[in-house]
Amino acid sequence: MKTKKLIIVGDSAFAEIAYEYFQHDSEYEVVCFCVEHKFLTRKKFRGLPVVIFEEIEVHFAPNDYFVYVATAYTQLNRLRTRLKNAVKDKGYKLASYISRRAFVWQNVEIGEHCFIFEDNTLQPFVKLGDNVVLWSGNHIGHHSIVRDNCFIASHAIISGFCDIGQNSFIGVNSTIVNNVKIGSANWIGPHSVIFKNTSSGTIYKTDQTETANVSTARFFNFEQ
Repeated sequence: MKTKKLIIVGDSAFAEIAYEYFQHDSEYEVVCFCVEHKFLTRKKFRGLPVVIFEEIEVHFAPNDYFVYVATAYTQLNRLRTRLKNAVKDKGYKLASYISRRAFVWQNVEIGEHCFIFEDNTLQPFVKLGDNVVLWSGNHIGHHSIVRDNCFIASHAIISGFCDIGQNSFIGVNSTIVNNVKIGSANWIGPHSVIFKNTSSGTIYKTDQTETANVSTARFFNFEQ
């Protein structure tokens, strides 16, 4: 049953995905999208109006609507943070989405304006700050903290007693071992393995898997 009305900030791929989840797996009814004036390129998206962000309160009274800012990790999460703060300044309430297919233990603490996709596991005593995105299939181990404005891509492993610094990004298939503290504004690239504490503003990257010296046609013995 839809009991709350929602505005989604953005009209990108994440905004379209957020629409699907909020519309079909939450108490929120999406009523429109909005973007900043300089990025307005269309008047409708998914059959709903796209309005100018700077003018949303003229069309939609803040007391009557919730807002979710559906931007990903642009500027290492700073765009999503800036727009989220601007929404609060306008007087709107912030929405969160937690998939019914996520496992969230009863004493997990979750801040405002979070988006938790399906197949995430949040073990006992986990704490999430505000404005956190957990894409699908992550493991957040017991007693770990994910601080404000983080983005965790799919199938990352954050082990027990970890502390993920604010504004950090953790890439697909990354592993953070037990008792590790990740500094603020870290970029942990796909398939990284972190064994030690990291400093703020650090990038960890992994190289692409090397190609073999034989083609698939030769290896599998077929003609091109």
